[in-house]
Formats: sequence, C-alpha cells, structure tokens
Amino acid sequence: MEQYQEEKETECQLQVTPLMQIEQADKKRIPRILLVDDDSAALSALSHTFRLRMHDIEVDTSISALDALALITIKEYDAVISDIKMPDMDGMQLLSALHKTMPEMPVLLITGHGEHKLAMQALREGAYDYTLKPIDRDFLVASVRRALQTRQLSRLVQEKQQALEQYAHSLQSLVEQRTRELIIIMNDAKDRMLTMAAHELTTPLTSLKGLLQSAHCRLKQGAIDKAMRDMETMETSVNHLGILMQNLRDAIHIQTRQFILQRSPYDLIKLCQDVLDEFTMAGIVTQCDSPQHESLEVDIDSCRIRQALFNLLSNACKYSLKGSPITVTLQQCENEVSLAVSDCGAGISPEHLSHICEQFYRFPHSNLQEGDATGLGLGLYITRAIAEQHGGRMEVQSCPEEGSTFSIMLPILTNEIKVSHKPITDTSLWQIMWMVKVMKSDYLFS
Repeated sequence: MEQYQEEKETECQLQVTPLMQIEQADKKRIPRILLVDDDSAALSALSHTFRLRMHDIEVDTSISALDALALITIKEYDAVISDIKMPDMDGMQLLSALHKTMPEMPVLLITGHGEHKLAMQALREGAYDYTLKPIDRDFLVASVRRALQTRQLSRLVQEKQQALEQYAHSLQSLVEQRTRELIIIMNDAKDRMLTMAAHELTTPLTSLKGLLQSAHCRLKQGAIDKAMRDMETMETSVNHLGILMQNLRDAIHIQTRQFILQRSPYDLIKLCQDVLDEFTMAGIVTQCDSPQHESLEVDIDSCRIRQALFNLLSNACKYSLKGSPITVTLQQCENEVSLAVSDCGAGISPEHLSHICEQFYRFPHSNLQEGDATGLGLGLYITRAIAEQHGGRMEVQSCPEEGSTFSIMLPILTNEIKVSHKPITDTSLWQIMWMVKVMKSDYLFS
C-alpha cells in the first residue's frame, strides 16, 4: 500500500508540477525592455515615456549597440528598441547580432522620417516592427506591448516544451524502472511456477511408474483382480495429470488474453446436477438431497462454468472432514444468478482471504485433510477469471473454524432466462439447493 501511494504521488508530481511551476513563475516575472540610442536626451525622453505609460515593465537604457550586447549577456530582456543610425555599430548590425544568438528576441527599430526603404529592409532581416521619427509615442507603446505579448507567449511555449521533454524523460525513466521490476517479478513467478509444476507433476508420475510395475508383476502372477485395482488407481493419477496440465494451459491463456468463451444457452440446473453426479460416481461425495429438476437456460460457456463448479467443489472437499456436509445453491435474484458452494471446513483466516484468488497461491498445509494433494494453486484463480469473462465476479465469505462459501455471480437479462416444468410464480427471487456429504477428497486437486 505504501509503495502504491508513493507511486501515485510521483505520478501526480510528474503530471502537474513542471507546467504549474512555469505558469506561476511566468505570472510573477516582470517584463524588461532595453532602449538603445546614442542621443542621451532622446534616450531619457523615451525612457520617461515608457515608465509613465507602462507601469508593469522595467526599463533599462544603453547609449551604444556594443553596450547593449554586453547588458544582454547579464540580464534577460523581453524586447529591444533601438535607433538605426548610431556610430561604431548601428541598429541593423545590432539586429543581426541579436538574431544570431537570440532569434526569438523582438527587436523594434527607430528610423528617420522618409527612410521607408531602410525600414522595409529591417523587417526583411527580422525586425519585429519599426517606427519613424518624429516618434508617435502611442503607436510605439502599442507596438512594444504587442512585442512583449509575443515574447511572453514564445517563452511560455519554449518553457512548456522543455517541461514536457523533462516530463517525458521522467516517464521514460519510470517506465524503464517499472519494466525492470516487472521482469524480476515475472521471472520469479515463472521460476516458482516451474518449481511447483515439477514438484506436483512428480507425484502422479511416480505413482504411475510404481503402479505399472506392480500391475506388471501381478499380471505375471495371475492376480488379475489386484492388477485391475492398480489400473483404476493409475486412471486416478492420469486424471491428476490432466487437471494439472489443463490448469497450466488456462493460466497461460488468461495471462496472454487468449481465454475465450464459447457461449450458448445451457441449463444451469442440469449442469449442477451433472457435476454432482460425477462427484458421486467417483465416490467423493454422497448426495443427501436431489431437488426436482427444472430447467434454467442461461447464455454461458457450459464447459467453463462446469470447470468453475468443479474447482469450487474440489476445494470444499479438500478442506472438509469426511462426513461433513457441503451445500450447492443456485439462486436467481433480479438480474443475477448466484452459484454458491458452502462447506463446514476450517475456514480461511483474514490474512489469507485476500490472497486466495492469486495465481499459484495455496492455503497453508495445516488446513488440508490428511492425504490430500496441494495442487498448483490455480483453481480459484481460473474460477475467478471464468466468472469475470462472463461479466460477473467471484465472492468469498469465510470464518475460521466455521467454513467458507464461494459464490460465482453471473449477470443475466430477464429475457435470457427460460424456466420450464415446475412453474415459478416470482422469477425475481428463487433458489435450488443440493446437499452432499464428503466421502473422500484425495483424488482431486487444482
């Protein structure tokens, strides 16, 4: 949680701070202009004009173009207003020098009456504007205001571009860091999965090898009945391997977003009864109650919902004592159908409850009944994915020493439900319940 909060704070800082700082700094900054003229009297009069008419700027003066270039290296200016005709270095040369080092700097030139060609040349060489002598002070002040606005916008765009580049660099660094972390996590998960899979696959393979040798010897000795029992046990081990391999394939498909449903109308009541019959025939449970079959057709992937119910029943049997009851409840309320499996096992402590649907997570071995296999810890992970792929969810309620209830909630539309045989007067709320007792559970794991 702390790491998540730190990442969110970092993300907010990256998204907001650079641009906000630029805008705040730009608002606080006072524009500064530089007046250049070799005529001290004209320079003083022009400076006085700007201070009177533009209270929101700072005005500096220079009596030569060379001094102006020296000042520009010390202070940051937003516009330069210069006379063209000056000794040593004239206004046109100053314009050329400024455009080489500071092309974004607005330069306004002042020229004598009738020198329109010189003014046009100045504009072609990059001057922002020009004014003729005698100076129209209103025109000049308005022109300087436009130049300052242009400069302000230019600076803001430039600074925001720099901020965006800094932001992009920070994001790139963050992505690279998170990518490295995820690679480490994925490699750890892969190593853990391979280690776990190798361990869990070894058990049924070792069992198969021993049983094959035993059956071979017994067939040579003519003990056909004992050999047949070995064959039945081998079938159980093969089933173990099949479940493990299917779960591994499903986990990979979920991660690679290739876990696709094949939906069609199917009777949920029949599906529940078929799965319970399979458990009963395998001697895992014995049914105490079998309700009258009705028909509840819903648009689902029947194979995947069967797999989900199989996983929930397997878990319930695995963590329940022999003879203890398990309840399967199918209930419809408004626009949802709930398929719930409840047991009276050891329950799940709060610290484990939040992790039970994680990939490769397994309950502590102390909760297992004697002789049960632990599995790969993928059953509930896959079951939750099946529910979510149907647009639903999986819910868990559990109390230590009292048992657990795992529910698959499937969304449905009223016109999707087709109930036949026994009429149901209130289709907004009804339920069907099956009760079974655990006989053995060492045959299944997920």
